[in-house]
Amino acid sequence: MWDNNKLSKLNFSISFDYSILQLTVPMNGVLIIDKPPGLTSHDVVNRVRRILQERSVGHLGTLDPLATGVLPLVLGSLTRIAQFYTASEKSYEGVIRFGFATDTYDAQGEPTGAAQEVAFSVARVREVALRFEGVIEQMPPPFSAKKIQGVPAYKLARKQKEVVLKPVQVEIKEFEILSVAGDRAEFRARVASGTYMRSVAHEMGQQLGCGAHLDSLRRTAVAEFELAEAHTLEELQQAATAGSAEELFVHPRKLLPQFPAVTATDEAAALIRSGRAVNLLELSRARQVKVFQGQRELIAIATRVAGTLFHPKIVLAAIPEPEKAARRI
Repeated sequence: MWDNNKLSKLNFSISFDYSILQLTVPMNGVLIIDKPPGLTSHDVVNRVRRILQERSVGHLGTLDPLATGVLPLVLGSLTRIAQFYTASEKSYEGVIRFGFATDTYDAQGEPTGAAQEVAFSVARVREVALRFEGVIEQMPPPFSAKKIQGVPAYKLARKQKEVVLKPVQVEIKEFEILSVAGDRAEFRARVASGTYMRSVAHEMGQQLGCGAHLDSLRRTAVAEFELAEAHTLEELQQAATAGSAEELFVHPRKLLPQFPAVTATDEAAALIRSGRAVNLLELSRARQVKVFQGQRELIAIATRVAGTLFHPKIVLAAIPEPEKAARRI
């Protein structure tokens, strides 16, 4: 006969252990957050970790606290695809304010001089803006993540220590002045990775002889991710509470559009999940491919070895533990 108290404790123990198991199941995917002003990118990552109870969360490109807009996050095993986004193109909309510069090159900094009254025509501002299109040398802002002997520049700047940065080569693919009203100019830009729009605003002010800074900035795209796909932190919290957070994730088939996609058979998927090479006849000419099992599960990025033989360079979904255990029986 079972003691009722022991049976009750056993039931509780089983229930409790099951709940822990549920919470530790990884949540894999890509989520686009519309970052609000005032938060760092790391702040957003921490909030998403808490909301989704998922430890493995990273972002695909820092946004300054002042900036808003597209902040792609990678979760769970898909954090491993971040390496393919290190040089992603980015698009912005924003406002440059003329009349005085700031120490951070944006509206959150302290003015570095007295404000001047300015009245530039659209034609004049566009003339200067044209000088920034193409491959240029750009000086990063002193309050930036650029490292000086291993220390981020902003940490030195905050301690009022000397910040000596070197110009870097960046590319501004499009830079369009949309309008000019008073001391502010609205713009749209498309740039290569590593470009600081704060530095563009600062240097435009130098060339116009009046000082300038970035008044506002909104990122509208990173690689294939656009603002239309973005969700607020509040929307994510509501979805998580309803148990439907994964419905907000980007469909895996949309990821890494530069790679062809193939759906593996169950036999091929099992080999790929254990890191073994497989033949993918229909994609023999591609150098790298995305491998799916079913419509939504991205299990690997595979690289062609020779002919039709592909080896999984990155395995994103290994053999599930229950299946491994079954194979050992």
